[in-house]
Amino acid sequence: MASALLIAVLAAAAPLFAQGSETWLGLAPCALCLWQRWPYWAAAGLALIAAAVPGRGRVALLGLAGVAALASGGIGAFHLGVEQGWWPSPLPGCAAPAASVLGGSVEEMLRGMPAAPNKPCDVPAFLIPGLPLSMAAMNLIYGAGLGALALILARRGAPA
Repeated sequence: MASALLIAVLAAAAPLFAQGSETWLGLAPCALCLWQRWPYWAAAGLALIAAAVPGRGRVALLGLAGVAALASGGIGAFHLGVEQGWWPSPLPGCAAPAASVLGGSVEEMLRGMPAAPNKPCDVPAFLIPGLPLSMAAMNLIYGAGLGALALILARRGAPA
């Protein structure tokens, strides 16, 4: 039960930390940043349920929590590729708004712009100045590590 609670706390810590970096450090999230948070909430919920379920159910739920954390790490890896220019993001919210000069006036261009600008997904957000790890790269590392830990703990809890 303690291992499931540990995974629940560590999984919930990631999106809470990201929200805190927005609130207190002023880092703006992009669409992919927001997508990376959902698997952590799923992992936290699965791990909490695992803490209440005995036997093989606990093992299975803890394993699923590990897979959910790995999914967030996978989204982080994809986001890192977008930041590095290896591939484009398929999400429409990830592109910087572009104004079309042809066939329109300045007023039409201004009306076509979003009310609040979105942060493009290909612009890395760095938490620690001088450290060449973007938030997406840190999420890749954290998600992979948490997922691996959850899977290891699930395997140790599996009946022989």
